[in-house]
Amino acid sequence: MILFLAGTSDARALAIQLQSQGYPLLATVVTESAAESLKEHHIPYQVGRLSVDDMMALIQKQKMNGVIDASHPYAEEASKTAMAAAQACEIPYIRYERPEEQFISPLITEVESYEEAAKLAQSHKGTIMLTTGSKTLEIFTKYLMCDEIRLICRMLPNIGNMEKCHRLGIKQKDIIAIQGPFSESLNKALCEQYNVTLMITKESGKVGSVDEKMTAALQLGIPVILIKRPAMEYQNFCTSFEEVKQLLGGLIHGKHEL
Repeated sequence: MILFLAGTSDARALAIQLQSQGYPLLATVVTESAAESLKEHHIPYQVGRLSVDDMMALIQKQKMNGVIDASHPYAEEASKTAMAAAQACEIPYIRYERPEEQFISPLITEVESYEEAAKLAQSHKGTIMLTTGSKTLEIFTKYLMCDEIRLICRMLPNIGNMEKCHRLGIKQKDIIAIQGPFSESLNKALCEQYNVTLMITKESGKVGSVDEKMTAALQLGIPVILIKRPAMEYQNFCTSFEEVKQLLGGLIHGKHEL
């Protein structure tokens, strides 16, 4: 059996493909809503974040012989946990990550972290659209909640996010609670509706619809602060389903009975 960290929609598509080819999986997801496509295809899963000890215990209990880390490109801690657990249990680790998109424009400023993005945007006067999700919302409200800036926060429409916005003092009129992916035309319409003068986003890849966000902003002449992916050294790094399948054959299937 393989432990599969299913952090994105394309990751879950990979899990479905692997199961259809005879690989038994146990998927882990952070939220129940992320498991919907797994349930439809009868892929066993569990919900919740795991520590290294939790993951090691799960690997040993289920006698797993491999870990596929398909967590979100920005879920740095999940990847560190998966690599540590796989190493401790002496089983192969494979990393799948959607390919990066390349953008070249004088309107784009790349930064290394959320805090760097927030500090840079602090000198901006106008309406900032934040499309980085709710996880790091505190960083941006710390620096950008001021009279000269209107902070528009776009995020998933779940109760936890709305409660977090309320706790941080974000007004209802400044929340766009909606689930993507979004078309380029919708991105443009939202930017125009809110008179956006700066966008902050992540390089989450084509499946994460970063290209539609970026294209819409650039076409409207809106500057973009782009938060780069975490710089991590991954073992067995793959950017396509085919690469994962080839590595599975060599690293796992060739050595152990699944």
